[in-house]
Parts: sequence; C-alpha cells; structure tokens
Amino acid sequence: MCKYLIDVNLPYYFSLWNSKDFIHQRDINDEWSDEQIWNYAKKENMTIITKDADFSNKIIFHQPPPKIIHIRFGNMKMKNFYFTLKKYWDDIIEENRKYKLVNVFKDRIESIL
Repeated sequence: MCKYLIDVNLPYYFSLWNSKDFIHQRDINDEWSDEQIWNYAKKENMTIITKDADFSNKIIFHQPPPKIIHIRFGNMKMKNFYFTLKKYWDDIIEENRKYKLVNVFKDRIESIL
C-alpha cells in the first residue's frame, strides 16, 4: 500500500520517490481537483507531497489524514531540485511520521503538529 501521493505538479520520474511507497497523481487521475486529491489521500491514509500552498493551508485546520509535505522553494533546474530535496529527504520522512505538516525550504525544514 502506498504511503505518499505525489501531486501532479511535481516530477513524475524522480528517484527519491521511486518505490512502492509512492504513487504519482498522474497514475490515478491527473485531472483531479485539490479536493479530490485530499479526499483520496484521506481515505487511503496517505501523505500528500506538493508545492501547492492550498494543502498546507487546509491541514492547519484539520487533523490527519492526510498529512502534507509542502515543498516551498520555487522553480529550479531538476538537478538542483533533486539535490536540495535529497539533502533533507531522510529528515523530511522522519518529521512526516511525527507531524501533520512538513514545510521544506531550500535551507531548512519546519514541522507543525
């Protein structure tokens, strides 16, 4: 069973989420609204990985599931995107176990209960 739902606005082919624990929205339905994504992740007890602030805003007023990993750095070349995430990836996953929202910035991560 997948633990993480990758939002459609994130790369499809990406080694950090190349395992059975991850499913990309594109493999389910790439035309779903945010509400449909939210409801699916909630039903399946998943974490949404996204760059969309709407999910972060919504989780502040709700209890998991779903949980949110919000990637909060702007557009960058794929190589830089990968290395920036890879630097914190283990910490991001660990924080996701304890917190409902993990915000990922270029230079740090912040978590919210």
